[in-house]
Formats: sequence, C-alpha cells, structure tokens
Amino acid sequence: MLKPLFDKNCKLIAWIEPNEHIFDTNMNWIAYISNGHAWSTKTNTWMGPVKDMTCLDTNGKVFAWNPDCEIEGSIKPMKPMKPMRPMRPMRPMRPMKPMRPMRPLGGWSSINFEEWIK
Repeated sequence: MLKPLFDKNCKLIAWIEPNEHIFDTNMNWIAYISNGHAWSTKTNTWMGPVKDMTCLDTNGKVFAWNPDCEIEGSIKPMKPMKPMRPMRPMRPMRPMKPMRPMRPLGGWSSINFEEWIK
C-alpha cells in the first residue's frame, strides 16, 4: 500500500511502498529500497538510508517523511554495497482523494480554516 512522503514544508513530494519502492507524484518509479537504503532507478546510485518511511540523504539528514513514523536523522551513514536491481514494478494507481462527505446535520460552516484559527 502506498503512503505519502512529504518534504520539510509539508509538501507532497513522493509515494513510498514501504521497504520496496518510491514513486514520484506522477507515479513514476524513481527508487527502490534494499536492506534499508534507497537506490536510484535511473543511475543505480545510493540515495541514502530509509528508516521506516523516513528518507535520509547520504549525510544522514531527513529530506522526506511520513506522518505515521518518527522523524529522526542520524550521523553520516556508511555507503552500503550495491544490491541487485529489482525488476520494474507495475505502475501503481494514484491513491484516490477521499470522497466528499455527505452534508452534515446543520450544514457546513461559512468560515474557512484561517478564520477559524484566529
């Protein structure tokens, strides 16, 4: 099951199939995960460790995260041995947006989120 990955500004940047693959927002296969590390599908180069669904760069700094996991960096990791490249996975379907809920009893508020938090 695909899970979203966000950058430090909470922008959706990719989708992860935990412990398997990473896809961009257009569902292009951009990385595979082997033994806790991400590898580029274009260049087969090491991109950095993947801890649960938190992606680190080659210096151990967090660059992508999922809200279901703890966001934690590390010291600079050692480069692992290059794994065998897996076969290209089938292109996943883009996860669907949630369906619009039925009108709640009493209707929707006329104020937006920014007005609500003030």
